[in-house]
Amino acid sequence: MSLSHASALFEAIRAAGPTRADSLKRMDAVARLLDSAFLIPGTNQRVGIDAFIGLVPGIGDAVTTALSSYVIWEARQLGIPKWVIGRMLVNLAIHSAVGIVPVAGDIFIALFRVNRRNMALVRRYLERRGESRVIEGRATRLRDV
Repeated sequence: MSLSHASALFEAIRAAGPTRADSLKRMDAVARLLDSAFLIPGTNQRVGIDAFIGLVPGIGDAVTTALSSYVIWEARQLGIPKWVIGRMLVNLAIHSAVGIVPVAGDIFIALFRVNRRNMALVRRYLERRGESRVIEGRATRLRDV
């Protein structure tokens, strides 16, 4: 197989794979689950499983940090530039550092919503570049519209 044929094959495989919109949907689903999946009864406040897992002493914060890293990893796979990834990592570092404080850290985690913040950074970057727009909470590539 020649180099040009191999290149064409890899390009075809990449084109047939998941789209940017699919990646954004996965990232948004993880962010929603971790940060705002449940409504606290009697309030208008939403929390995710991040707040509950973080209550487990010792390993809870490590587990939630690892889960939150998925959104950053997926953003890097999308080709989001390093400066945006850096801002996302700063958000995660704040989340992790404050989260280790008993009780107050858990309240902070429930309100800070690191994954939703990081998704907002990704969406803002993509919108500024004109690569996507958000339609009813879903990102759509302009070429597909």
